[in-house]
Amino acid sequence: MVDCTNQSSPVLTLMATPPLKTAPASSLQVPLVLSDLLLYRLSRLQATAGGMALRYCEGQFGITRREWRILALLAAVGPLGSSDLAERASLDKPRTSKAVTSLLGKKLLLRTPKTGDARQVDIRLSPAGVALHAELFPLISQLNQSVLAALQPAEVSLLGNMLERLQRTADMLANQTALPPANRRGGGTARVQRDPGA
Repeated sequence: MVDCTNQSSPVLTLMATPPLKTAPASSLQVPLVLSDLLLYRLSRLQATAGGMALRYCEGQFGITRREWRILALLAAVGPLGSSDLAERASLDKPRTSKAVTSLLGKKLLLRTPKTGDARQVDIRLSPAGVALHAELFPLISQLNQSVLAALQPAEVSLLGNMLERLQRTADMLANQTALPPANRRGGGTARVQRDPGA
């Protein structure tokens, strides 16, 4: 029989866990100047890379960037009514109508009666529109891949996920936030109090 009366109990030594370091706030989280703003930085990226895409669209294929968006959308989802097309392209109806009219004039789109309601029309790619899209899309895709080459594959996947989350949040805010109506023609002059003597 073993005498345990004089045996000391084992002591568990706990290693002190260092306090978690709080990462410094990113300038995106606490913007102080224009260049810290997420939307500004995205707009700069769009302006630079989009400018290269615009050279393909206008210089080589004779269409505007807005017309390209409509062609690419119709190629992806198929025929759409004008209202659905405007919504999916994130354009207002007058701009959509102007772009569609231009594309119809260039023989890149067709208007066909909507199935089941001859009073409504669908907008679809013409054979020439299909051919143009097939030629232009690989060029725009390569441009996108060239920009993304700065990231690792895992970072690209993470970026795609983050962009989706940001878009959902922006959509939610746009639907919930009460904003004043846009005044594009006035150039936002409603708030500018001009000096009558100026």
